[in-house]
Amino acid sequence: MKPRRTLTGQLGLYMQWPIFLAVLVIVANIVIGFVDVGAALAMSGFTIVYLLLSILLYAFSRRKLLAGMVEFSADYAWIQKKLLSDLDIPYVVTDQSGRLLWMNDLFTEMMREARGRNNSLLTMFPEVTKEILLGVEEKTSIHTTFGDRSYRMDLKLVPMADLEPGQDNGTGTDGGSVTKLITSTSSTPDLIAVYLFDETEILRFQKEITDQKMVAGLIYLDNYDEALESVEEVRRSLLMALIERRINKYIAGFNGVVKKMEKDKYFFVIKQQYVTELREQRFSILEDVKSVNIGNEMAVTLSIGLGMDGDTYGQNYEFARMAIDMALGRGGDQAVIKSNEKIEYFGGKSQQQEKTTRVKARVKAHALRELIGTKEKLLIMGHRLGDIDSFGAAVGIYRIAAALDRKAHIVINDVTSSVRPMYERFTPAAGYPEDMFLTGSEALEKVDAGTLLVVVDVNRPAITEEPELLKRVKTIVVLDHHRQSSEIIDNAVLSYVEPNASSACEMVAEVVQYIADGIKIRPQEADAMYAGIVIDTNYFNNQTGVRTFEAAAYLRRSGADVTRVRKAFREEMVNYQARAHAVGRAEVFEGSFAISECPAEGIENPTIVAAQAANELLGIKGIKASVVLSEYNGIIFLSARSMDEVNVQVMMEKLGGGGHRSIAGAQLKGVTMEEAKEKLKTVIREMIEAGDVK
Repeated sequence: MKPRRTLTGQLGLYMQWPIFLAVLVIVANIVIGFVDVGAALAMSGFTIVYLLLSILLYAFSRRKLLAGMVEFSADYAWIQKKLLSDLDIPYVVTDQSGRLLWMNDLFTEMMREARGRNNSLLTMFPEVTKEILLGVEEKTSIHTTFGDRSYRMDLKLVPMADLEPGQDNGTGTDGGSVTKLITSTSSTPDLIAVYLFDETEILRFQKEITDQKMVAGLIYLDNYDEALESVEEVRRSLLMALIERRINKYIAGFNGVVKKMEKDKYFFVIKQQYVTELREQRFSILEDVKSVNIGNEMAVTLSIGLGMDGDTYGQNYEFARMAIDMALGRGGDQAVIKSNEKIEYFGGKSQQQEKTTRVKARVKAHALRELIGTKEKLLIMGHRLGDIDSFGAAVGIYRIAAALDRKAHIVINDVTSSVRPMYERFTPAAGYPEDMFLTGSEALEKVDAGTLLVVVDVNRPAITEEPELLKRVKTIVVLDHHRQSSEIIDNAVLSYVEPNASSACEMVAEVVQYIADGIKIRPQEADAMYAGIVIDTNYFNNQTGVRTFEAAAYLRRSGADVTRVRKAFREEMVNYQARAHAVGRAEVFEGSFAISECPAEGIENPTIVAAQAANELLGIKGIKASVVLSEYNGIIFLSARSMDEVNVQVMMEKLGGGGHRSIAGAQLKGVTMEEAKEKLKTVIREMIEAGDVK
């Protein structure tokens, strides 16, 4: 049966107006009848004629008007189909499962290229998933590729409720209408209109623009003076000429320009397109320069800082300055790339050379004295769960403040078992004030404009004893021997970071000797600082140099007693047994990495025992690095140690930690012990594949 067509909306209402007016005429005729019956009878004839004409006119005009509307609708639908078919962008209609229901000519051509991929959007474009299709609400954009072209795919939801039954929306894949195809073959309630915008050329131009951007770089020779001193005087100019030639040749290989600024500093510029190649080569110049040998006993090493993705050339240069500072702060012999989004590290395999000169220590000591002279009181803090090195360094700064007649407080929230033997010696009976030690909350109450904050043995804000102090105090000083990571205390007015120092106590011992004349360190203070050096160097076995022994000798002259220190650090039997258990259960991974777990039951501070076990594992032949894991307060702590073949700081940084080249650590939250071990093993495999292990 042929469906009945009706006029609806404003047009139907317009056609019915003569009938509505007929009602008004009838009412008028009745009113006239009350006034004059004869006039009403005369008007009734006209009213009947008007009603008949209105009905006839509505019936005949409606039929002609409806025929015209149908003809116009057909023409409009054909034009609409033609426009969609000839659209200059690929266009397709799918259901929410990705099945293609209708497509225009350009998309049909793409389908011919996609033979064997079926009629599905999911198989043609792997970036499109069912989850994405089901999640489309109004409009979703996806970047995808097809063949050698790149597209931006816009997905727009078309609710079926918006389509009237029988409405023709275009030609389907079989020549029928979309609605007909859906009604007969699909149960999906909604449609998705898909537009493909070719952005191949746009992306190509964007890449060309990015590749042409300037990258600023700085190259510093780490050990210029020391290397020259290790070679005969007549060969020094030749050594520097060879190094400079290799630097110039390396930068020229990337079509760059290099300019020597000082005897050991270079500035260079390259295009950003070469940065990818630099990454892939892992800055081969780092190893190339070390091979220069004309009789010099010490290999020359250099540090590189690159700045990129800045808004201006000036900002790229500032990024390069920050990157080179970061490289030097991490011990040199490495490259750092600094951009707006991230910091990348390369190299850092070799053991940094100790600088025998104390010029830097003297300069920093004088600067610290000037800062202390401008403030009324000092707050001194180390890292969370402080060890004896952190405690000893804080005590040394406390002695400096007392000698300069300034009130000082040491911030400690929790006294660990490793610190307690020394901590208990600083009592009022020994001549120390009761408020020498404060908790973090107590220290916050004492902060005012005349406060100086000295941070020792840490340069990462998140793991300081009281991070809020870094926000409250305006004048901050940092003294640390750990290599810098991406997260640093960036608002310090004085930063003394010396990665080649054995410990923070060694650095403070040097500062004490230069900051003022006649500072007398008390025996218990000397013991605390000496203990910090002893523990951090594992009894002078790790990271020791000439200055380490000189600092230890100074502390011995100041009253430090070796026997007293050793007695203070004798441990409980349960700790010794836990350490032995960790060593005995160690797993040798990849032939040279010792991995073990330290039991925590009955141990006050298992992280200290884990660190001791990691030190002992290094004594095993063939072990390049050791990592011992321990659980404390629901957190997995990793203690990593190495000799000289593995940079454990880089290893721990990949797990969110940091530290020193041969002594580092990390903390993992929300993971089990087995998951933590697996993450560690994954990092070790990545380092081996990248060549970061000798």
